[in-house]
Amino acid sequence: MSSDSTEQSPFSRPGFVAAAVVVALILVVGGVLVGRVFLGDDDTAAAVAPSGTAVAPSAAPEDDEAGDDDADSVCGLRGKEIDGSLSMPPEAVWAYQGTTGYPTSDEFGPAKTSDAGVRYCFARTPEGALFSAANALAQTSDQSSLRPWAEYFLVGPGRDAVLAEDTGSNVTGSNGTRMDIAGFRLLSYDGERATVDLAVRYSISGQLGYMSTVYPMVWADGDWKVSVPDADSSLNVAKIPDLAGYVAWAP
Repeated sequence: MSSDSTEQSPFSRPGFVAAAVVVALILVVGGVLVGRVFLGDDDTAAAVAPSGTAVAPSAAPEDDEAGDDDADSVCGLRGKEIDGSLSMPPEAVWAYQGTTGYPTSDEFGPAKTSDAGVRYCFARTPEGALFSAANALAQTSDQSSLRPWAEYFLVGPGRDAVLAEDTGSNVTGSNGTRMDIAGFRLLSYDGERATVDLAVRYSISGQLGYMSTVYPMVWADGDWKVSVPDADSSLNVAKIPDLAGYVAWAP
C-alpha cells in the first residue's frame, strides 16, 4: 500500500459502507490508519455481501430522504417521542451475531426479523434510534447480512448510487479481529432525526483500541434508518483514546 493510502482516512474518498465493516478491517499501526474499505474502491476488496432480494416490508424512499415522517411503526411498536436525550444505559437483552454483541428489547426493538435475517422495526424513541444503530454495527459486521441490511436501512437521495457501487463479494482482512459496543452518545434527537455516536472497542491481532462511529439516523417508513444524503456520503469514523464522554453500555 502506498504512503498516500496509508495516511488517508478510510472515508476521505467517495463511498459509503456500514461502520462495523470498516472498524473490522482497519488496521491501527503506530496510531496511523492503514486499512481502507469502500464500496466500489478498486484498491481493496469491496465489503459487500452476495446480491439478494430486498427485505424492506415497504419500498425504500428514493427522492424523499425522510420518507413519511408521520408513519406509524412498521410493525406496530407503541410510543412516539419528539424530543429526548439519553444519559443512562437503557436495559437490553444482549445477543450475538458472530462475535459482535447487539442489544434487543421488547419495548425498543428489533421487533421483527426478515427472511434474509435482517433485524428491523425499532421504536420511535431515543432508545429506538440507539438500538437501531447498535444493531447496524452487528449486522454489517456479517458478510451474509450486509447487502440485505443496506437495501432496507439506507435511505435518501444517495441510496441508489451507493448500492450501485458494490463491486465484489469478499470481505478480507477480518481474521483475528474482534469488536463490541463499549458506549454511546446520543448527539441529537427530535423524533424525525437522530445522531448516534457509538464507541466501539476492538482487538486486531492483539492490538486493542477504541473507534467512534457516528450514525445519522432518520425516521422513514415507520422505522429508524441510516441517512444517505448524496452519493459521496460517508460515515464519520475516528479513532478515540478512551471512553471519556460516553455512556458505558456493553454486552
